[in-house]
Amino acid sequence: MLYHLMPSLSDVNFVFNVFRYITFRAAGAVVTALMIAFVLGPIVIRRLRRAKVGQIVREVGPESHWSKAGTPTMGGVIIIMSTVLSTLLWAELTNWYTVIALVSLIWMGMIGFLDDYLKVVQGKTRGLVARYKMIGQWSFGLALGAFLVFNQISPHASTATAVPFFSDVQARFAVWSFILFTGVVVSGSSNAVNLTDGLDGLAAGLGAIAAVTLGIFAYIAGRFDMSEYLGFFYLPGAGELMIFAVALAGAAIGFLWYNAYPAQVFMGDTGSLALGGALGVMAILLKAEFLLVIVGGVFVMETLSVIIQRGFFMYTRLRFGEGRRVFRMAPIHHHFEALGWPETKVVTRFWIIGILFAMLAISTLKIR
Repeated sequence: MLYHLMPSLSDVNFVFNVFRYITFRAAGAVVTALMIAFVLGPIVIRRLRRAKVGQIVREVGPESHWSKAGTPTMGGVIIIMSTVLSTLLWAELTNWYTVIALVSLIWMGMIGFLDDYLKVVQGKTRGLVARYKMIGQWSFGLALGAFLVFNQISPHASTATAVPFFSDVQARFAVWSFILFTGVVVSGSSNAVNLTDGLDGLAAGLGAIAAVTLGIFAYIAGRFDMSEYLGFFYLPGAGELMIFAVALAGAAIGFLWYNAYPAQVFMGDTGSLALGGALGVMAILLKAEFLLVIVGGVFVMETLSVIIQRGFFMYTRLRFGEGRRVFRMAPIHHHFEALGWPETKVVTRFWIIGILFAMLAISTLKIR
């Protein structure tokens, strides 16, 4: 909104021209999202407590988590509202990258909200049936893929994507396979963050790290000089995605103020599906889908640990008549808890690993 209003006042004072610059608006967006989250936090927590919207803790999980039962959940609305309001205030609202990112955050948040509502309000332990949740995720992913194929928003082929570590190599998909690929990325990233959201502050911190990293790539993609020099796709207008990315990071950090151990509120599926879906969509828009595997390396580790655990358990049960486990518990953050690591140590160390993955992702710009 400010981008559309303030530059018109440059005739009054040249200082209003700063609202044209993405870096200035990005700084404003991250601070605004952070402040909104700080303000919304206590209000949302009070209302959730009043509505008795408390977390349901499964007895099959770590015993240390049983005391968390009843902690307000669905706190992801703090992240969503802070990101949306900040982006609307600072971003260019006629930009396709901005519009698609906002729609993805809200759509995935609605799916997560419905799941949380069924679990904690309606008392349905399973929440939203898995196939309906997947239908909601895949429908958006497939619709996004089709939209990008039939509506050219960049000068590059819609079905082309970058390959990390190679500046002159692109992966090109057939139209139908690209549409399916976007469905995989959107559903995969949203579910990966959802699986990671099992410890106080873990998903919020890692989500902020990943969002900032993708924001850096968005800024580079939106500048011809930098993208040309670094061998990255030049995507006119993609710089606006940096506004959304840092707003998302600021909202996640603001939420972390109340979600840090011991958590006053959990993000629930409302926040985890929205956060993961938004990260996946940003990667698709930046043609950095494969890079997302590095940026979200910890999310990938968490997902693989669940796949390995379930796959090995089913295999050994069929082969030997008794299921066996690779990890003491999955996702892998619970494995380290079972080894005796305090929850705060697991979270901090996973954050550090997340930062290392982010640095590796950024290094791909020069290792080409």
